[in-house]
Amino acid sequence: MANDKARIEFTKEMKKDYTIITPNMAPIHFELIKNVLESFGYHIDLLHTTGREIVDEGLKYVHNDTCYPALLSIGQMMHALHSGKYDLHKVALIMTQTGGGCRASNYIHLLRKALKKDGLDFIPVISLNLSGLESNSGFPITLPLLRRAIAALAYGDLLMLLKNQTKPYEVTPGESDGLVDRWTKELTKLFEQGKAFTQREVRQYFDEIAQSFAEVKRRDVKKTKVGVVGEIYVKYSPLANNHLENFLFEQGCETMVPGIVAFMIFKVDNRLEDIALYGGNPAKKQLCTLLKWYFTKYETDLIAAVKKHPQFTPPAPYRHLKELAGKVIGYGCKMGEGWLLTAEVMELIESGYENVVCTQPFGCLPNHIVGKGMIRKVKQVYPEANIVPIDYDPSATQVNQENRIKLMLAVARESA
Repeated sequence: MANDKARIEFTKEMKKDYTIITPNMAPIHFELIKNVLESFGYHIDLLHTTGREIVDEGLKYVHNDTCYPALLSIGQMMHALHSGKYDLHKVALIMTQTGGGCRASNYIHLLRKALKKDGLDFIPVISLNLSGLESNSGFPITLPLLRRAIAALAYGDLLMLLKNQTKPYEVTPGESDGLVDRWTKELTKLFEQGKAFTQREVRQYFDEIAQSFAEVKRRDVKKTKVGVVGEIYVKYSPLANNHLENFLFEQGCETMVPGIVAFMIFKVDNRLEDIALYGGNPAKKQLCTLLKWYFTKYETDLIAAVKKHPQFTPPAPYRHLKELAGKVIGYGCKMGEGWLLTAEVMELIESGYENVVCTQPFGCLPNHIVGKGMIRKVKQVYPEANIVPIDYDPSATQVNQENRIKLMLAVARESA
């Protein structure tokens, strides 16, 4: 975009006294990544704001027809800038930028447009990407930073999985939430000391984390098992999905939400598929092969740690997800969540979570194809599947969303 040519760079000098504001997608994962970034000398403010005012703020700057995650994340940041909490000349914003065919690649341009509309286009916007789209001298993606950030994502996956499988059964309410807080603080301390991210250390801490959740005293009660899939932002973000995990917990469910590491392997694997089909830079192929191997090591160790405790259901490895997807959908269907979303639904059903909520943000065409569009085909393979697509957009009411989920749960309990 032409108006981005004169973009304001985040410089080395800014690093010293600027606060970087980031929207909050996955609370456990992003808290860990925030702490990793702070250990590298950045001042990060992870936004926890929720409520209708965020949606209304987003609607001022992002067209109603643009995907809901863009509206929310930009609304959350603009709401923060207008809160009076920050010195607007000492603040920067950060957003991920995939570089793929999904509209998420353009959120950053929409954010700059919003800033310009308010006369705030002097505020730097940092693009967090691994595609070489933009760089900032004050925010280089170094190997030590990348290694710790990947470890943080993997720890986030493990903590989320174990919390969701422990909380519905805990004898002492709040114990599993307390463990998440304890481990977040512990891992942050270790990252600051330059620890907990080598393969040997990761295996050790995965085992310790799993052991700590396994020791939580559990009630012997039967819960309705529910899987959650969907567009990556709406799947994880309490702001976007109206605190879906908490709602399911209150409804007496045990929840399984697939992790982010498999999504990262999927993204890298897609690049390798493209290179195999169309050719490409050998250096890029080498980098993607290395990244896939690196992510897979974390996935293997996480599964191994969970498997040591029979009360927990481990996630399936990425290669199995790919095999499942191949039965019903082509691997060329890879925009946004692509075939991985369909594979996650199938894997959840195989793992005993045959009741699935598919979170569908308005304006996300790929998600509607690989989510809602695949329900009939998935049900042909798994007749026991009980899948409900839930639309999330500025006009959708929480009551309507929750009533549709309650209806799905009523069906689940009848057939139990």
